[in-house]
Amino acid sequence: MTLGLVLWGVLIGLVVAYQGVCLVSTTDRWPSLSHILRSVTDNTAGRWILFGMWLWLGWHLFVRGWQGFFKA
Repeated sequence: MTLGLVLWGVLIGLVVAYQGVCLVSTTDRWPSLSHILRSVTDNTAGRWILFGMWLWLGWHLFVRGWQGFFKA
């Protein structure tokens, strides 16, 4: 349990650090995550694909573990 939390913390820390480095950098060598997300959501297909990924991730992270909660 704690190893999983540590790994999630490291992963989120790396993503936040990458975003910070990209935003502070004076060159545009690496695109920031906000720039990538903006370019994906510029068209309708990208928005639908991103929405589907969000639903899939939410289902697998939250709903699948609630079998006892939904039983009548």
